[in-house]
Amino acid sequence: MTPTVLIAKGTADLSGLRLALPGIEITEVPDFDSLPDIAARTAIVALRSGTRLGREQLDQLRILQHVIRVGSGTDNIDLPELARRGITLHRNAHASATAVAEWCLVATLSLARRVPLGHNALAHGRHMKDACLGRALSELDVAVWGAGPVGRSAAKLLTPFARQVTFAQWPSNPPELPQLPAQALRERADVHVIAVPLQADTRRLFNEAFLTEVAERQPLVICAGRIETLDVAAFVRALDAGQIGGLALDAIDPEHAEQLNVTVGLRNLLVTPHIGAQRADVRHTLDAWLAQLIASITAGPAAAPKYPGLLEVR
Repeated sequence: MTPTVLIAKGTADLSGLRLALPGIEITEVPDFDSLPDIAARTAIVALRSGTRLGREQLDQLRILQHVIRVGSGTDNIDLPELARRGITLHRNAHASATAVAEWCLVATLSLARRVPLGHNALAHGRHMKDACLGRALSELDVAVWGAGPVGRSAAKLLTPFARQVTFAQWPSNPPELPQLPAQALRERADVHVIAVPLQADTRRLFNEAFLTEVAERQPLVICAGRIETLDVAAFVRALDAGQIGGLALDAIDPEHAEQLNVTVGLRNLLVTPHIGAQRADVRHTLDAWLAQLIASITAGPAAAPKYPGLLEVR
């Protein structure tokens, strides 16, 4: 039987994937909510963020064996349900880490120099040069929350420019990382880079209590991960009240604009449409990884991927 693969729209270069995988039937679908008849004989699906894969979608994929998350985050996938059904999850947590870290560096520099405030004011017909007096990054202590690939890459990029970069202490952190207890970082840091995965225990982990503790230093806050790890409304209020000096959010997806009613206004607020990993070389690497992984799966367990350093199976 010809192997079949379902690809969520926007996951990969479809024409390139078909060229790389002759003999494999590859079908692109808008999402996994209402699937064509081919779903009943599909063993592999691939998706990025924004495509939901839960129990209802899995019920249509009766012989599914492999889910390929082309990227890192898994909050759009029902992991317990995959485990219950014995479905293998493949994801790539490393390919985009440096690109997202670059966004963190850009966001930190932008907020420190109050570039978003100046831009947003001009967009509203206001010239607010006097309100855009910035600080040198070399004078700022940076706290990194999350020691995964993105957090470590962000720390590496920021270290040459910041006064000090320290990770929030966590049991799973590599012991060689410079780290301090979370309470100490809330009291000392001038910049907080938030790079924790969205899970049940991290949803709104950064909330009004966090904001109260950091308010004395009026820090800059850069969220490189899912914005649901923050109480966004509370952070915007804190920005208006002067409790924080700037806020940058990347993972703004289409549903967030209305849901969160993000109004930039006259604020030192940077919002971007989930572009942290949007770099041409990253997409090329992920496309190559996806093609080789599908080839490896369909060829059987004896086939080894050509990109072992980029492959994580959970």
